[in-house]
Amino acid sequence: MTTGKTDTEADRPLTVDDLRRMPDDGRRYELVDGRLDVSPAPVFLHSRVESRLTYHLNALAPEEFEVVATPGINVNGNRSHHRVPDLAVLRAADEESPYLTKPPLLAVEVVPPESAIRDHHTKRREYEEFGVRSYWIINPDRALPSITELCLENGVYREVATVSGETIFKTDLPFPLSVVPHWLVGAGDWRRHIGGSDEATA
Repeated sequence: MTTGKTDTEADRPLTVDDLRRMPDDGRRYELVDGRLDVSPAPVFLHSRVESRLTYHLNALAPEEFEVVATPGINVNGNRSHHRVPDLAVLRAADEESPYLTKPPLLAVEVVPPESAIRDHHTKRREYEEFGVRSYWIINPDRALPSITELCLENGVYREVATVSGETIFKTDLPFPLSVVPHWLVGAGDWRRHIGGSDEATA
C-alpha cells in the first residue's frame, strides 16, 4: 500500500481525537508524531491476503485470543502516534475501545514493494519499541508471495524466518500455526490448503 503524508493546518500535534474528523473514504488514516499519514484504499490482492489470513487465524485461535482486522493502536501515551496494522492478534482480555493501548501479540502488514521502506523500517522500529511480540511482513506478489517473521528478543526484533511460495511457514507465536504463502494469493481451494495440507505441497 503506497503511503502519502498529508500536512494539516493545525498549529499543534494531532491526536486520535482529530481522526474522528477524517472522511470515511476507504483510506487509512494514521498518526506519526502528531502528523497525519494517509494510505490509499487497498487494492484487491491486498484485501484478499488480509481476508484469507484473518479467516485462517480465526479458525486456529484458542478462545483466549482474538484476531482483528485493521485495529487502531495508540503507540504512545499522548495519543499522537497511531497505527493501523492490517491484522493483529491479541489476548481477548486486552480488548479496548475505541483503540488499543497495549501491544498486541502479533501485528501483520501486507507490504507491496512501493511501501517497503515504511513497513520494513519505520513500522518495524515503532512496533519493536512498543513491544509487539511478533511482526509479520507479507509480500503479496502473485508469482512468489512471502512471509517474514520478526520476533522480539531482549527488546529487539530478530528475523526468525522468511518463507515463500508453497513452502509451509510454521510458528508458535502467537499460538502454534502454519500458513502456505501461495494460498494467501493463489486461485483454487485455498481454504483446504492454506494451512499446509499434504495436497497443497504434493
